[in-house]
Amino acid sequence: MLADPTGVRRIGVLGGTFDPVHLGHLVTAQQVAEALDLRQVIFTPAGRPWQKSARQVTDPEHRLAMVELAIADNPTFTVSRVDVDRPGATYAVDTLRDLAQEFPHTDVKFIVGADALQGFATWREPDAILAAAQLVAVTRPGYELADCGLPPGSFTTVSITGVDVSSSDCRRRVRNGHTLRYLVPAPVLEYIAAHGLYQS
Repeated sequence: MLADPTGVRRIGVLGGTFDPVHLGHLVTAQQVAEALDLRQVIFTPAGRPWQKSARQVTDPEHRLAMVELAIADNPTFTVSRVDVDRPGATYAVDTLRDLAQEFPHTDVKFIVGADALQGFATWREPDAILAAAQLVAVTRPGYELADCGLPPGSFTTVSITGVDVSSSDCRRRVRNGHTLRYLVPAPVLEYIAAHGLYQS
């Protein structure tokens, strides 16, 4: 990665439930890192995602372990336990505050899907999020981000290779007895089988 001429380290933060982590997450992190010359991309599995309180979510230790396995061969990627260890629901503003203490004097890019950005006004303390990081809206080729009401300069857009994989589809495939081969990294596939995840 290229060094920031200001001397400030530039990192990306990719939060999510990662239930399970799949190739789409990894492609997103890699291509954003390349597009923005990020020194590091930190995956932050949610402990208790506030937007998914209506459904059962796999134990966070399982989801964290799968992310660790998925990124083990990429020196640019790392994983943080900040959201897993914090009690209560997981909110992006808390993630960024905790990481700011761990990585002071850092230029933080908070990576989100362009669709998620449309509902940004409903997030907890959106102004504090904008003060802590620049948002990176990830889009697919040919996708145009609609007006999301954010001030100019508060976010940037990165178009990445479209990988049509979703965690919900992965869970459904396992329940139906289908393989996740080529949808998740091989170590994650083995972990899911070894622990009997998503069987019911």
